[in-house]
Amino acid sequence: MPNIVKNTTIINLFDLLAPHSCRGCGTLGQPLCDRCKNYIIKQHNNFCPICQQPTPLGNCPNCLALPPIFIAGHREDLLGDLIHDYKFNSIRTLANPLAEILDHTLPNNDRLLSMFTASTPNFAIVPLPTITKHRRERGFDHTLLIAKQLAKIRHYKVQNLLARAHNTVQVGSDRNQRLIQASSAYSLKSNTVINKNSIYILLDDVWTTGASVQAVYSLLHQAGAKNIVLALLARSGA
Repeated sequence: MPNIVKNTTIINLFDLLAPHSCRGCGTLGQPLCDRCKNYIIKQHNNFCPICQQPTPLGNCPNCLALPPIFIAGHREDLLGDLIHDYKFNSIRTLANPLAEILDHTLPNNDRLLSMFTASTPNFAIVPLPTITKHRRERGFDHTLLIAKQLAKIRHYKVQNLLARAHNTVQVGSDRNQRLIQASSAYSLKSNTVINKNSIYILLDDVWTTGASVQAVYSLLHQAGAKNIVLALLARSGA
């Protein structure tokens, strides 16, 4: 296990002077060193974000209404710190190592093809759009940036099929409120064309209640997408 000396999400003076120090061990040179990144990857054991039972193949026998879900871990310890620094401290250089973690979280192309009836290896990453307020605060769309980095690694394409119908902010809402908000928060763009042979990787950063990704999954499915998996960095909460 790496000697992780930074276990807080508070940026200290050293971080401000040297933002390219490893968020895990403090080593200078990159925001997450290979040793700490590989530690996160090796700790990965896929699980259902609802019932938290192990799901090595992505499907949960207890939660059959969901598509296959692949999630890197829980929003705690180093992974939680990375997500916090990336989103709320605008350390955008963390997009690449977070995408690399997702790359190892997702099955390889052959495995993804075997899960569906897709006749051609046509993969598309669909990021959940960030609300305008948060894009302005952070200076970038954090989910889109990870999607672009993951697309480079996997040689996939990114398809921005989704629009935010309104700027619903879910922080502080309970599950029922989030489900109601999410049902009207997203829409498909007017020029959206769904390819029934494509495998769509629906990408979001954190599962809190799952309201957003479940709402968007329903949108894509109703529009004709047959092959969908969910890719998530972390599950929030106990």
